[in-house]
Amino acid sequence: MTYGYRRVLRACGGLLACGMILTGCSDAGDDGKRSGDKGSTSSGAPGTATAQTTPTPPPTPTGLGFTADPKRAPKNEAEAKRLALAIVAGPESWGADYVKRTPHLSADDYWPVLSAQCTWETGARPRTVLHSVTAYSEVPAQEGRGTLRVSATVTVHRTETDADWEMAETLEEALRCPDQRLRDGERISGLMSLGSPFGVGGNFTAVDSLREAGTYVNDAVRGEQTYSWYQSRVGQVTVAAVVKGAPGHLAKDVDNAQVQALVAMVGRAEDELEVQS
Repeated sequence: MTYGYRRVLRACGGLLACGMILTGCSDAGDDGKRSGDKGSTSSGAPGTATAQTTPTPPPTPTGLGFTADPKRAPKNEAEAKRLALAIVAGPESWGADYVKRTPHLSADDYWPVLSAQCTWETGARPRTVLHSVTAYSEVPAQEGRGTLRVSATVTVHRTETDADWEMAETLEEALRCPDQRLRDGERISGLMSLGSPFGVGGNFTAVDSLREAGTYVNDAVRGEQTYSWYQSRVGQVTVAAVVKGAPGHLAKDVDNAQVQALVAMVGRAEDELEVQS
């Protein structure tokens, strides 16, 4: 089953990833008409009331519609790396304004660790992780807008249980460290997290999803910005889309781009891992 109407329907059918409303989606199942264009007709006669009908909302999914094929699961680091690179969201997954940052991909052995002092540092990749990659993209500064930096991470675990533990640990990090230092001159504060298994909080796209949100401060940029992290799990794979806000960018545009990148990665993960019909 290929990435397409099934996943677009889930994403556009309501709430996604802990209560974030995804707007601006078109009906991918028709010939290009928007669903909002289908609700009214008029005879054109003077004094005749316009007949209106209420559009039928998309059906709520009752199940994920995804079954992992054990034969397609990566068994070693090389297979996991190929899978991660096939899934991770580059700038084209975020939107037309996004371009690659330099460097675009993280090093093969890169693994960030949150220290006891709530500072992010480089650590050793756990044995439970076969491979992890982060792709960095941005919208360059122009016309009164600051540089908007985003990233997408794919982590391939040895087992689904290992991936579940990563989701739990990510939730715990925000509780343990609501204020975190990303690197020199960059920090996030007031961080909160919320998890949503399938069918809860509008999550109809993945086995498990979570969101972190807080305030982002960059000493080189005036004022406070928003920080947002979405993460989902598909089988033994976790995918995350992260935004560090910048002045001049509309929140709805950035939110839609972030959800678009996340849904794209979830779809690719399903395509790579599910049972073939």
